[in-house]
Amino acid sequence: MGEIKEINPITRVEGHGKISIHLDDNKKVEDARFHVTEFRAFEKFVQGRVLWEMPEMTARICGICPVSHELAAAKACDDLVGAEVPKSAHKIRELLHMAQILQSHSLSFFYLSSPDLIMGFDASPEERNIFGLLKENEDLIDRGISLRSFGQTLIQSLGGKKVHPELAVPGGVNQNMIREKGEEFLEKGDDLKTYLLDTIDFMYNIYEDIEIDAEEFASHETGYMGLVDENGQLEFYDGNLRLVDSEGTTLTEFDPKEYDEVIGERSQNWSYMKFPYYKKLGFEDGVYRVGPLARLNLIDGISTELAHKAWERYKKIGTNEIKKGPLFYHLARLIETLHTVERIEELLQDEEIYTGEINVPTQAREYRGIGVIEAPRGTLIHDYNSDKNGIIIDANFIVATGHNNAAINRSVKSVAEEYIDGSHEEEIPEGILNRLESVVRCYDPCLSCSTHAVGNMPLKVQLFSKDGKLMDEKSKDY
Repeated sequence: MGEIKEINPITRVEGHGKISIHLDDNKKVEDARFHVTEFRAFEKFVQGRVLWEMPEMTARICGICPVSHELAAAKACDDLVGAEVPKSAHKIRELLHMAQILQSHSLSFFYLSSPDLIMGFDASPEERNIFGLLKENEDLIDRGISLRSFGQTLIQSLGGKKVHPELAVPGGVNQNMIREKGEEFLEKGDDLKTYLLDTIDFMYNIYEDIEIDAEEFASHETGYMGLVDENGQLEFYDGNLRLVDSEGTTLTEFDPKEYDEVIGERSQNWSYMKFPYYKKLGFEDGVYRVGPLARLNLIDGISTELAHKAWERYKKIGTNEIKKGPLFYHLARLIETLHTVERIEELLQDEEIYTGEINVPTQAREYRGIGVIEAPRGTLIHDYNSDKNGIIIDANFIVATGHNNAAINRSVKSVAEEYIDGSHEEEIPEGILNRLESVVRCYDPCLSCSTHAVGNMPLKVQLFSKDGKLMDEKSKDY
């Protein structure tokens, strides 16, 4: 009889999920699934609330990337009220956004993913963690702490708090940057760039040394989607959405407000997370990815000097400029982090963020508003309808982890098929289970964001037989 094994919960990710591995009668992998076991329903929570509450309210979707939701909501509400945000307020919002990406990327790489890369996928769980890494490479951890602290402190300086800051409002922001604080942050920029350049060099050595082929591990063909500016360069706050195929050829480039003409959504009965797809190719063939790897695959360049050079070097790794293996998410994340540090320096040297106009008056109207940004993990969409009094009638959120959902499932299945070959009569070895978890961590999923949770459900991995009998289950508590 076939069987089902579980990894539950998946560790070192934000939120709760599990992996189930379905084996046939010969203990060969028949299917493998990435399940999100939370349910939050923020799309329902916001109904009946006034639009001016949206930036602060939806930021509570997540404690890791609250800024992303705050800004996407603010942009959607700008659209609802027809506000033209002052250029200076736009720059202040972008500064907050850069700080968010910096701190989130630093958390993902240095704290959550680097233990696998440095300690080894087969290292014991007791040492394959941030504390084991501290003993193995203290300098790397010091860099990660410094980078994340810089980002969080900058967020606090702009919005009053490191988590759930209060800065963006419909029509702009509620305060300018304080000049003395800006000068303090500028003094630290050179050190941060050095930390990142050293870590990027370090990562090239890691890819040469690890026993897993970064190009082949969990590699599969998908499309890639993300924002680009008017020059086709890396963009996080504004611009058009570009969708390219598995070889980097542009399939479409469109106004983000037209997303529902291009992107469809489906659901499956085994996960609370939705499955977006490119409508033109259909549900099965329209799988695409978002986030750092996707963004670096689809852009024509990066506007800041050091990050652009790092991107050009990145493209030359391996046999293909288009990176398909999820392990490259880590290096792409570091290159983007370097860009954020450079962009933060540019913005802190701009007089407008200190003295410019911060907002414009807003008035409710019956309308639909859409706000799209690039969150750390990828494209984030907030879509609201309001009545003439500014009451939210309905809402739709498509978050980055949702866009990646189908691709994550394909990656998990790819790893399961490669490493589970029927030779494990009883327990699947820890190292194989960790490979399954680690491929999920490549995408840096935010499971709280992706389900919009009722209760406290851990992440589980289950192994089922062909006839649906639960054969094995792994569950880990945080």
